[in-house]
Amino acid sequence: MQKIKIGIIGVGHLGSIHAKIWKGNPNIELIGIYDTDIDKAKKLANELAIISYDSDAELLNQVDAITIASPTVTHYEVAIKALEMNKHCFIEKPITSTYSEAVQLIKTAESKNVIVQVGHIERFNPAIASIKDRELNPMFIEAHRLSQFRPRAIDVSVIHDLMIHDIDLMLWLIKSEVKSIDATGVSVITDTVDIANARIKFENGAVANLTASRLSANPMRKMRIFQKDAYISIDLGNQELEVFHISSDENYNPSKATTMLGSIADGLKNKNIYYEKPEVVKYNAIEEEQKSFIDAITSKSPIAVDAYSAASALKIAEEISSQANLK
Repeated sequence: MQKIKIGIIGVGHLGSIHAKIWKGNPNIELIGIYDTDIDKAKKLANELAIISYDSDAELLNQVDAITIASPTVTHYEVAIKALEMNKHCFIEKPITSTYSEAVQLIKTAESKNVIVQVGHIERFNPAIASIKDRELNPMFIEAHRLSQFRPRAIDVSVIHDLMIHDIDLMLWLIKSEVKSIDATGVSVITDTVDIANARIKFENGAVANLTASRLSANPMRKMRIFQKDAYISIDLGNQELEVFHISSDENYNPSKATTMLGSIADGLKNKNIYYEKPEVVKYNAIEEEQKSFIDAITSKSPIAVDAYSAASALKIAEEISSQANLK
């Protein structure tokens, strides 16, 4: 089978990581890269023994698919150019700067019948992968995403930079329409919101409370899921998982990783409380999302994070940003 030819536009922090992982993938051919910072692009190109192109159009002419890891404000312009040339696109999150841009991008992709996948990397986090086969019906989600300040990420607010990861996970976990949003935020160092909190209510009664900060001394990426008879704690940073659940099933056969903490009398039945710390199989999440992108192109596999999902997350991020900037 002929190898998919891949290029990368934007080789900053994430783009460089994508380039190095693509280079090691035997199933694709990394054709080259482009970045407005010519010196940086040439240095990486020399390191990987690939071509640094003088323009994005020149690179797009040589590839089947493109990874777009340029600044968010350029995503729409670059992606539309690629789509018009019938190139499959992997776009780092957020999909575009605005929801209206995302809608237009989706229309163009549909008209050209090409793949668009968005880099919401936490969908590939090994701890998240460990809960995919569990029966999930969250009624309350609490997420904290705290990061140390990094000057490279200030082209967007903390909502579009960090919180959007948890917005995407929230929408993936809670299968219901959003009913209301109440948000607040503070600008401390940059001209955009640096610390934000949002409380999102859903039509099915579920509630999510999301907090994000890029001014924390102690980084944290944690999510807690509460549902009937279960509580799941996910440490996304350390890729660890803890599960507390209640069962009255007499035939329940706990695994070796499960401990019974006690029991609760409930009418005529006893419900046992179990604690489990499942083993999380570690892997490179970016490598996995790259593989899923290629599978979507070559095998018509479902797109792991499609443009519709990414646009939905962006729409909510915009509403949170609107409220946070007013307070």
